[in-house]
Amino acid sequence: MGRAGLVLGLMLAATGARAQDAAWKTPTAPFRIVGNIHYVGTKGLAAYLITTPKGAILLDATMTGNAPLVERNIRASGVRLSDVKWLITTHEHWDHVGALARIKRDTGAILLAEASQEHGLAIGNAVSENEAHPPAFAPVRVDRVLTDGERIELGGVELTAILTPGHTPGCTSWAMRVVDRGRPLQVVFPCSITVAGNKLVGNRTYPGIVADFRKSFDRLGAMQAEIVLTAHPDAADVLGRAARARAGQRDAFVDPALLGKLVGDARVAFDEELHRQESGRR
Repeated sequence: MGRAGLVLGLMLAATGARAQDAAWKTPTAPFRIVGNIHYVGTKGLAAYLITTPKGAILLDATMTGNAPLVERNIRASGVRLSDVKWLITTHEHWDHVGALARIKRDTGAILLAEASQEHGLAIGNAVSENEAHPPAFAPVRVDRVLTDGERIELGGVELTAILTPGHTPGCTSWAMRVVDRGRPLQVVFPCSITVAGNKLVGNRTYPGIVADFRKSFDRLGAMQAEIVLTAHPDAADVLGRAARARAGQRDAFVDPALLGKLVGDARVAFDEELHRQESGRR
């Protein structure tokens, strides 16, 4: 690549990063997805509110600085902040838990997380060498440590914590069933399964990263889900599906093939990145 091409590439990368960052901070109106699941995040980062007769559960908090946006969307969904009883997360990266400490303080909710996530949340950063250098976030204390496969229940609503590490050591996917218009549906909130700058070769702080990624691909790939709701909404076209639902498409969120496709695409991208790193290419 010549100098002009390199400069252009850097300019395009910087422009893309700014656009992404803007979307992560851009407010979007909250909406009901299916059953008792509501979207209360921003345009580029998801936060899911699960309502129950005994209070609500918030899954992910989005990035540092977004707490007021998420809290406003919770209230707009008809839920008082004091009625948010539990906080759960997909993984310990700043763009998903950066606002967690503030929301925990404002709601008084209990934070539940997998044991492998606890240390990263406590120090304010994921434990893994990463070339993208994810920013630190405000440390937050886990109130209840969960085990892999543990089922939690609030107000008759049950979620299962499924450890799917790789993206971070504590990456946790969540599964639940909803009944929508008399129809039972399996919902999966998969943790991110992208490499996202992680060092795959010679990662001193996370030496088992490659094996963990492969196990997580297998585990998620074997799961069944009618509805997939991702931490980055664009990965599952969550906002696009919401628009189609508002336009009258009843099953806009139902896509039984989506989880398998996401896993398949991520596995291919992972193998390519692993080969690149093993070959020492930049």
